[in-house]
Amino acid sequence: MRIARFSKDDTLRYGVVEGPPGEEEIAVVHGDPLYTALQFTGERHRLAEVKLLAPVIPRSKVLAIGRNYADHAAEMGSEVPPEPLVFLKPNTSVIGPGAEIVYPRQTQDLQFEGELALVIKRVCREVPRERVAEVIFGYTCANDVTARDLQRRDGQWWRAKGFDTFCPLGPWIETDLDPADLAITTTLNGEVKQSGSTKQMVFDVATLVSYVSEVMTLLPGDVILTGTPAGVGPMRAGDEVAVTIEGIGTLSNRVVSRD
Repeated sequence: MRIARFSKDDTLRYGVVEGPPGEEEIAVVHGDPLYTALQFTGERHRLAEVKLLAPVIPRSKVLAIGRNYADHAAEMGSEVPPEPLVFLKPNTSVIGPGAEIVYPRQTQDLQFEGELALVIKRVCREVPRERVAEVIFGYTCANDVTARDLQRRDGQWWRAKGFDTFCPLGPWIETDLDPADLAITTTLNGEVKQSGSTKQMVFDVATLVSYVSEVMTLLPGDVILTGTPAGVGPMRAGDEVAVTIEGIGTLSNRVVSRD
């Protein structure tokens, strides 16, 4: 099931996306399906007639995993970490499909990182691997936008990863998906830059959720970005970057200069 967050006539709504590519419709539901039982209103809209928003705005946190693909670690001149390398992105960095990624004045090397993201559905702590599926609401596409020069300069990543607009999510949340072997592709102006599969992850989804939940309580709507395959690279103002994940869809955003 594809759960979307959207606006129409300046009203924020949630709905279930149905239909084949090019013919999708949104069946509107009452409330936020993350917190309330799914109940349809009977109202429907063509997907082309609404504005898709980030499918979730985490009330608490966005966690992300560094160097979780061996080929990406190698291209960064780093070793694969012995345990998950976790960092935080603020929820203020989240934007939705079609929203603009703003190129900050502080960087000269803004880069894309296409990733699979998961959304937590209930309060949980110390989740055993075999029960991780019970706490996941679904999956979406993400772009872990990074100011690479600031990442190298600072030595820690709050600034390089945390600017407003640095966490595009979307286009919706797919609730029925096996994350074990999904193709991930990132394009820049239509040219393929990243092409990998989630089966290449060093630490799989179950390991990541279990590991993180040993340290901190996870709350409904928390998002975990699971790492990026090789092929990361620079973006410039005017570029269009798109992350496509098998079984989910495509998240597209344009890069703009900060005025």
